[in-house]
Amino acid sequence: MNTADYLLQVGEDGHQAILTRENSYTYGELREACARLLYSLLNMGIEPGDRIGILGENSLFWVASYLAILKLGAVAVPFPTVSTLEDLRRKERFIRCNAICIGKRFQRKFSSALDQDIVQISDDVLDSQDSIRWDDFHTEFDIHRDAALMLTSGTTARPRAVRITHRNIQANTDSIIEYLKLDSDEKMLVVLPFYYCFGTSLLHTHLRAGASLVLCNTFAYPETALNMIESSQSTGLAGVPSTYMTLLRNSSFPRRNLKTLRKVQQAGGKLPVVFIEELMAVLPETQIFVMYGQTEATARLSYLPPELLKSKIGSIGCGIPGVELKVIKEDGTPVKPGEIGEIYAWGDNISPGYFNETKASAEKFIAGALHTGDLATLDDEGFIYIVDRKSDFIKVAGRRVSSQEIEAVILERPEVVSAAAIGVPDQVQGEAIKVFVTIKKGSLITSDELLNHCKMKLVRYMVPKEIVIIDRLPLNAHGKVVKSELRQL
Repeated sequence: MNTADYLLQVGEDGHQAILTRENSYTYGELREACARLLYSLLNMGIEPGDRIGILGENSLFWVASYLAILKLGAVAVPFPTVSTLEDLRRKERFIRCNAICIGKRFQRKFSSALDQDIVQISDDVLDSQDSIRWDDFHTEFDIHRDAALMLTSGTTARPRAVRITHRNIQANTDSIIEYLKLDSDEKMLVVLPFYYCFGTSLLHTHLRAGASLVLCNTFAYPETALNMIESSQSTGLAGVPSTYMTLLRNSSFPRRNLKTLRKVQQAGGKLPVVFIEELMAVLPETQIFVMYGQTEATARLSYLPPELLKSKIGSIGCGIPGVELKVIKEDGTPVKPGEIGEIYAWGDNISPGYFNETKASAEKFIAGALHTGDLATLDDEGFIYIVDRKSDFIKVAGRRVSSQEIEAVILERPEVVSAAAIGVPDQVQGEAIKVFVTIKKGSLITSDELLNHCKMKLVRYMVPKEIVIIDRLPLNAHGKVVKSELRQL
């Protein structure tokens, strides 16, 4: 089945599909918007296999564009709205789109970065009365064809896009719905952009479940999101570590009574244990799902059942339904409990590779397995605990130090909002540890106080050489800390 039809199969015409601060749209209205976008694409000569960009904030227009592209058998290419002109130009010229669905506000900002021969479809198309009957349009369909190219937040200077097939999306969506037990009563507050695979997965799962999506396009002022949870009576919230760090230590979240929240999802990086404990204390009646995934896996790879959160705190759990995870040592053998190895993944959600990068694909996808680049260990029951990214380990005097372990110790101090540890060149030790932190507004804590805390908690070679307090950590388009920028500092 075409993924657009798969996603819209359940939602009833009169049920709310999308809610914004200004408007509400039913599934019937969403299907009408999709039909208008589909008509526009067909009228412009777009064919199956063509690459179509999407550039806009989370909205009815974004969702309708995405679904219409998939319905046609074309390939959706979501672009980050936080791109610079040069960054967008570089990404688009790497992908070479045939057309782009772009909101008017972003046309004004980005049109100069796009080649003149690229057809631009703006959100004015939603006001048109021209359309095609959504359910009457069918094309020959191969579930293994590419549905989307998801641009990653990798460290390479060159753009990189992950090929995601229709089979990948449907397999991962079915798995996530199964372990989260989603149904049409869910109402998800979305603060993650749909151009990010975690955000796209929220779109997939909640449309497939016939549920509702509440779109919040600003998190610079987190009170807006919290107010929307209350006003819309949202039952779900999803975020990356920086989302919960901000909510827990720089907002009114701990003092709110968000009694409608039933399910909270966390992925996109390791949330330190101290924040998980704070989250549990703030939401004692809410199911908290700690999860792990990668763009190369469409979205999710593992989850920790909420009932095991206390007994297995710090773990990413085990593979989701349909996914097999193993932790493998450098010699190719599985680790024993306590040993460290790399996480390998198998499943129908694993991408076939990168767009136009044969060598990189061959290095990441080997014999059907995704080599994640994340190092982890197991406990006696097979639950996985991530130690660090391969690229983020710090080599101090020949000893391999986990940056995440250092960050977790510093984050024990409630005055600290976020922390990022990196290795810097050192003539004596090879690398020394430097940590950048942000602190709560109004806090008077000093770098020396944080260093003293580390000296009490860490063995000597793991104590940072320097701790620097800064206003904010550099984040990529997905809300993750960009340590390469910190190293340049």
